[in-house]
Amino acid sequence: MFAQVDADFIKLSLKKTYARLLSYLFFEGRPLTTKGRWINPLVFFLYRLHRYLPFARQVKAPIFILGIGRSGTTILGVTLAMHDAVGFLNEPKAFWSYLYSDEDIVGNYNLNDARYRLSATDANPAMIRKAHRILGNYLTLSRSHRIVDKYPELVFRFDFVRAIFPDAKFLFLHRNGIDTCSSIKKWSHRLGVRTVEACHDWWGVNDRKWRFLCDQIVATDLVLGPYIDKIRLFSAHEHRAAVEWIVTMKEGVRLATEYPDKVLSISYESYTESLDARKEVLDFCDLPPDKRYDEYCSKVLKKPVKMESEIVLPEEIEAEFIRVMGMLGYE
Repeated sequence: MFAQVDADFIKLSLKKTYARLLSYLFFEGRPLTTKGRWINPLVFFLYRLHRYLPFARQVKAPIFILGIGRSGTTILGVTLAMHDAVGFLNEPKAFWSYLYSDEDIVGNYNLNDARYRLSATDANPAMIRKAHRILGNYLTLSRSHRIVDKYPELVFRFDFVRAIFPDAKFLFLHRNGIDTCSSIKKWSHRLGVRTVEACHDWWGVNDRKWRFLCDQIVATDLVLGPYIDKIRLFSAHEHRAAVEWIVTMKEGVRLATEYPDKVLSISYESYTESLDARKEVLDFCDLPPDKRYDEYCSKVLKKPVKMESEIVLPEEIEAEFIRVMGMLGYE
């Protein structure tokens, strides 16, 4: 599927299809495990060019989708992309790397030492101007009024994002941990790339994302931290995914608890199955009802298929995985 656009999306709105193609080709960049990376130099050139464009719209209350990949964040973003007011950016990691080069934990665009967590003090005035200029031009060019940015790892950069966009709204999406871990495992087996020099998969270039996750997030976790030396040695995708899921879910729950007016916690299961949940999302984001959004949701949102009945985890993380599952309302 090109640019996350399917036949139903195109039939419902050529305007929204244009906006998605614009996002995909000129704003999002192409990560390591995808084709078409030749376009990245053009994307970064266009970022620099935006300073000369005079017609940027004001960026008001952008919406950021947080969580962990393979938990439904893409389908949440794509369905919101059908809303008349919304322009959707699907993991525009090139944009964030352009703003702050040391944020690239995967190694998509550079191999600098990277930081999982970013704070408000990491956002300087020049960076803020760049961000508003680029996204303001995106709003103008895409004929949109509100931005939805899906970059799940921003859950660890909440204060950084708010320093750039003080009026931002955040959607923290969670999914059954067993299904999420199973999906990450299948993704890495299906899309991971191995060469003589390097391995590029869910865990970044030669495991750099895994190392940063362990060193900067897991090591400081009160429950998992004491087992960090053993956790670093995990090699199975589902075991690593369980670790990432645990710490990400705990971070998202903390944010939703401390900032209920800024962060909405919603489950993938409820979003796909419940009209009330989808209305809650629109209301929280101050988006009016939209018939095409409703119609597209009715076409593409299906009851989630349970991927695995169980997952066998190392003893160092099993109890915490079960506890966090219960905290989120999963058996």
